[in-house]
Amino acid sequence: MLARKILLSTLLLVMPSGALGQAEPPASGWFAIRVVDAETQRGVPLVELETVNHLRYYTDSNGWVAFREPGLMDRQLFFHIHCHGYDYPKDGFGYRGKRLKTTPNTEAVLKLNRLNIAERLYRVTGAGIYRDSHLLGRGAPIEQPLLNGAVFGSDSVVTAIYRGKLHWFWGDTNRPSYPLGNFHVPFATSQLPGEGGLDPALGVNLTYAVNKNGFAKEAAKMPGKGPTWIDGLMVLPDENQQSRLLAQYVKIKSPLTVYERGVVQFDDERLQFEHHVTFQKDVPLYPHGHPFLHRAEDGHEYVYFAGGMPLVRVRANLESYLNPSQYETRTFLRPGSGNKVQRNPDGSLRFKWQRGLPNHDLKQINQLISTKQIAAAESPLHLVDVETGKPVLTQHGSVYWNKYRQRWLMVISQSFGSSMLGEIWFAEAARPEGPWVYARKIVTHDDYSFYNPKQHPYFAKDDGRILFFEATYTSTFSGNKHPTPLYDYNQIMYQLQLDDPRLNLPVPVYKQPGDAGSSFSTVRHGDVAPSFFALPRLIEGAIPIGQDDATDRLVRLSKAADALFYAVANPAAIGMDYLLPFYEWAQIHQGQTVYSYGTESPQNGKWQRSSGSLGHIWPVPRLVAP
Repeated sequence: MLARKILLSTLLLVMPSGALGQAEPPASGWFAIRVVDAETQRGVPLVELETVNHLRYYTDSNGWVAFREPGLMDRQLFFHIHCHGYDYPKDGFGYRGKRLKTTPNTEAVLKLNRLNIAERLYRVTGAGIYRDSHLLGRGAPIEQPLLNGAVFGSDSVVTAIYRGKLHWFWGDTNRPSYPLGNFHVPFATSQLPGEGGLDPALGVNLTYAVNKNGFAKEAAKMPGKGPTWIDGLMVLPDENQQSRLLAQYVKIKSPLTVYERGVVQFDDERLQFEHHVTFQKDVPLYPHGHPFLHRAEDGHEYVYFAGGMPLVRVRANLESYLNPSQYETRTFLRPGSGNKVQRNPDGSLRFKWQRGLPNHDLKQINQLISTKQIAAAESPLHLVDVETGKPVLTQHGSVYWNKYRQRWLMVISQSFGSSMLGEIWFAEAARPEGPWVYARKIVTHDDYSFYNPKQHPYFAKDDGRILFFEATYTSTFSGNKHPTPLYDYNQIMYQLQLDDPRLNLPVPVYKQPGDAGSSFSTVRHGDVAPSFFALPRLIEGAIPIGQDDATDRLVRLSKAADALFYAVANPAAIGMDYLLPFYEWAQIHQGQTVYSYGTESPQNGKWQRSSGSLGHIWPVPRLVAP
């Protein structure tokens, strides 16, 4: 059975005709253009091909464009080529494109160089996912390649495995028959990979719950004016140990204001959410974002909520989930003090889980930054761009444990980056609490939004080495006045190879607590703050650093395999000029050795700095230059 599924998955990638889905028309008269990733040879979706007279075509999820224009066949045509996160070389006049002979019943292949670290795979929702493949008589891996549930486009997704199936719920959803569609949560299910579902690299077969006219039904219509949205989707046992699917609901009024929130519970017979409880309007904490389970250091299992950074949690039981007073937020502000910042003796922010306090928001953090109470780089709403050392303001994302990296992985969108909401970043941490510091951009867009990324940990392949995530592709908030046909306001799936060397991000290095000497570890003990950040894996130009067993001193090693961490010899060579030299300091006549970066003595007393640095390392956030 397994061998048969593997064979079927392979055949779907190369299938010459429409063996699955709806019947395919003959390919007669079409000129076929296929755009592929130069590295993987896989078809690239969402590539724009534009003629000199501004006819625009967009590749489908197989990378195909079916071209057949009266008066333009069997002649030389130039196509401008544009694609978010991909590149086509310029010609001698600076144009990125290719001249093709549009001979009917022939095909041309164009190869794009991928700039994104993540690879675009396919569109999950909407009409015409494999439109051009259908016109050309090519195969499609999904059962409904043209229109499913009469869905034209859907906003952000939340998912949960419930009753043996993957359940999908979306935001506002468009339909073919009128500009106003479903504003109360459409819903579908799919089989999991290995249990009847497709290989996630190929696609997802969604089975929508539909109403009498075939359009995706409203699964969470709560009383009151305006749309109903849900998030915080979680499966928890009730008092009888029966699994229940729960979510936070909110009611929205113009302009995008929440006027009511509470909890809904899924009714398995009616296939829709029912109202369970309404929260008081002034509750500071509540379910939000994409939750995950984790057993914390206090021995209790919690539901953590990653609407952005995972800064809110509650005990993992139904009673606590329904009670806002049981929720905690991780904060560095002293309770009852307004905006009084707490710091540890080493200068790092002192975080603590607290009940009854609101989660950190952008207005509050901006005030603390403007009054210089905190640095932008140490804000719990910011990451640090590993390439430049500049702060990255995060928006929404998701966090899950990854077996391959043995770390918690964050895929999150950025606010006000090179596009307003179109940049996606990757970061990792040893604990959900972080520290979440250095990150790398993995997806970019030109004046287009790509927000609310959702990881799919149940899709991960090769023991977690291949990660899958999707997000909402839309012109909303972008300022772009030309929405992409078919693709706009839909979900697009990506995969990320976690062994890509560009994802070798600096990790925190800690001084062992209670050690008067210079013992360091990349494993955190208690709430000790990092001393600095360094690379966990070797790159070109890196210096392996380890501990001398006899003296406990940090030394350069000849064998990279024995390294505790890796510093960098020449920051300019890797384009990271903000890195700092890391020195050994010896206390004169005392024999004590300490380590710090910079040229100033690290402690009181008489200290002598080593003549040369051990290498260059990544500073802690409060010392990152703005």
